[in-house]
Amino acid sequence: MSAQAQLAEISRPYVERRSGVHGGRPVIRGTRLPVSSIVQRYRHGRSVEEILSDYPQLNPAQVHDALSYFYDHRSEIEQEILELNDLDKAMREYPPTLQPPRS
Repeated sequence: MSAQAQLAEISRPYVERRSGVHGGRPVIRGTRLPVSSIVQRYRHGRSVEEILSDYPQLNPAQVHDALSYFYDHRSEIEQEILELNDLDKAMREYPPTLQPPRS
């Protein structure tokens, strides 16, 4: 069995994908909180305790499971983070509604 197939079989008690929730991206089960949000905070130096402070509705196991999911699906989550932080794409998809005054 390939490593990728083994990863697909790992049960994640706190991470799920649901169609219609963040485009099917992985989220914390029972929430709409994307795994990528937790990963971004962790990468910016936030500890698990600080992430829990940011998201008091979560418990430590949920945060650790999200980070574990990231390490098993690194390229997928990194691509998601790149797309989420693409300002040019966001501006095209969601143009600002306030326009500067015309001179």
